[in-house]
Amino acid sequence: MQRRHHCELAFEQHLRRLRLPYIAVDEARKALLPEGSATDSIKSFDFLVSTPDRKLVVDVKGRRLRLTRKGTVGRLENWVTQDDLHSMARWEDLLGAGFEAVFVFAYWSEHQPPDGMFEHLVECRDRWYALRTVTLRAYERHARIRSQRWETLDLPMSAFDRMGVPLCAPRCA
Repeated sequence: MQRRHHCELAFEQHLRRLRLPYIAVDEARKALLPEGSATDSIKSFDFLVSTPDRKLVVDVKGRRLRLTRKGTVGRLENWVTQDDLHSMARWEDLLGAGFEAVFVFAYWSEHQPPDGMFEHLVECRDRWYALRTVTLRAYERHARIRSQRWETLDLPMSAFDRMGVPLCAPRCA
């Protein structure tokens, strides 16, 4: 894990608060694939997390939380790259049965987000982080092209609102 990414630090703090076992990945090194693979390397993920019910391959996506003048939350940016989707699917395959890839969208703000919109809120280093987890499979099912040029995809807000899942069962929260 690159320690300079504040959203990843906030997520790590959240994992520690939940007392979940995890491994933070050193992104300084590119992951090499087995010989005979179509490419030599793939994009790394950020964490391996063990919950009471799941083994997660986590890619943290930091986004700024936009608050309107009325104090409500604006559009939640949820874009990923096609490489993100491909790499996370490949990691699921490489790690084997029982591993599930997820994106954790960490929305940061200087002000505490309104209650009820997010399952997990974290305060870290004078910022607030609202976390929303989406499985790779759900993301793939509902993704639409955002930019051909930048090879990015995103989710319609109605789908994104429906598919957020808890990081772990209520008993670990």
